[in-house]
Amino acid sequence: MKLARRTLPHLLRLLALSALLGAPLAHADDYADITQLLRSGKAAEALQKADQRLAANPRDPQLRFLRGVAQADSGKQADAITTFTKLTEEYPELPEPYNNLAVLYANQNQLDKARTALEMAIRTNPSYSTAHENLGDIYAKLASQAYNKALQLDATNANTLRPKLALIRDLFSTGAKPTATTVAAAAAPAPKAAPTPAPAPTPAPAPTPAPAPVPAPAPVPAAPAPAPAPAAAPAPAAPAAAAAPSAAAEKEVEQAVQAWATAWESQDMNGYLGAYDKSFTPNGKQSHAAWEKERRERIVGRAKINVSVSDLRVTVNGNKAQARFRQGYSSGSYNVNSRKTLDMVQAGGRWVIVREATGG
Repeated sequence: MKLARRTLPHLLRLLALSALLGAPLAHADDYADITQLLRSGKAAEALQKADQRLAANPRDPQLRFLRGVAQADSGKQADAITTFTKLTEEYPELPEPYNNLAVLYANQNQLDKARTALEMAIRTNPSYSTAHENLGDIYAKLASQAYNKALQLDATNANTLRPKLALIRDLFSTGAKPTATTVAAAAAPAPKAAPTPAPAPTPAPAPTPAPAPVPAPAPVPAAPAPAPAPAAAPAPAAPAAAAAPSAAAEKEVEQAVQAWATAWESQDMNGYLGAYDKSFTPNGKQSHAAWEKERRERIVGRAKINVSVSDLRVTVNGNKAQARFRQGYSSGSYNVNSRKTLDMVQAGGRWVIVREATGG
């Protein structure tokens, strides 16, 4: 299984989070130095340097992540598990800590815990290929355990089970993967809006050659030529193609709603406020600026916020859409569950909120 190592080209997301939460940022050279020590196999030195830097910047997520990798490489599995667990609690939107937890659990043969951690990593970032590959390994190991158990319980079924076990053993013995390579490019969002080329079917009007039979002279055989005219019947296929952009738009709206909820939950005010269009008018007589100020005061600084979106239903009409869902919100002892409706428009190639209503 692959252990994720954050390297300098992939720091943007973590650095943005650190700045958002007001944590002091260590100099980028510190990250590069620790990463280089890890690459050189000097895990003990990397851990010592990470601890030194964290003494001045104890909340820096990037330093904490690198310390977890150094702890794992130094054989301090329990310490590494503690480090990555705390990162998942404070930064649940980052997939790499979940992935590394899974690797550590798998090394301890805690396969159910490893599977759960990887499923969380994939839920956080569906395009994180490393987590998908590691999850496949976990399922293969779980299958191996199940086949072994079945063989113990029923030796008469050996002819069926032994080939399966051999296949799995061969998978892990021949599929030698590079251990602990730099894997962190998952921050890049997967382009899912590709269905837009669907309008290509418009060339259907090609049946225009039908007029050609007009100069049909005496040769009677030429007259039947107009029969191909019914070929225009395939035109009804066009509506099916037209449905693709609508489905793609619905998917984009769903992703925009989920991104809005994630930004709110992680107290990412740039992402949260950026989900609203400049034309958004708050309920009541409050100005947009006053509303933004109030939202910052209510969101930033809270110990922990949980926002969930369920029963999401989206309708799209051109460049307008409506998302209706059940919203769960909790922070501290406050817990509420309500219906939410977001009216959205497509602006600048993305879907943004122009109206928000609770209840109904």
